[in-house]
Amino acid sequence: MLNLDTHILLATLFGDLTDREKGLIHRQSLAISDIVLWEMAKLAQMGRIDIDFGGSMFRRALRQLTVYPISADIARQSTKLDFKSDPACEIIAATSIIERIPLLTRDKKILKSKIVPFAK
Repeated sequence: MLNLDTHILLATLFGDLTDREKGLIHRQSLAISDIVLWEMAKLAQMGRIDIDFGGSMFRRALRQLTVYPISADIARQSTKLDFKSDPACEIIAATSIIERIPLLTRDKKILKSKIVPFAK
């Protein structure tokens, strides 16, 4: 299983993955932190993405994902990371740590972490 951050999920939906990312995603089941959905809604609200949350494409894609809620353990872990970022990124990274799921991300701040498990 792979945990996708917001940008990777969007790249998946919009067909903007690298060859490496495609290879990783097509071999694994996929998960997201529930905060990814909020982050996508905010991006749509700001006009930075155009996505129909009620549309069949989005609903079909969502059914293919395991969505992890923010638990007390994830919230606590998000305060113990070895990098600083926005709260959504910290929750996403903490989800990978607590759920022991490699994270697929392009985020340079997160990629410097020594404690977040990454997709290989």
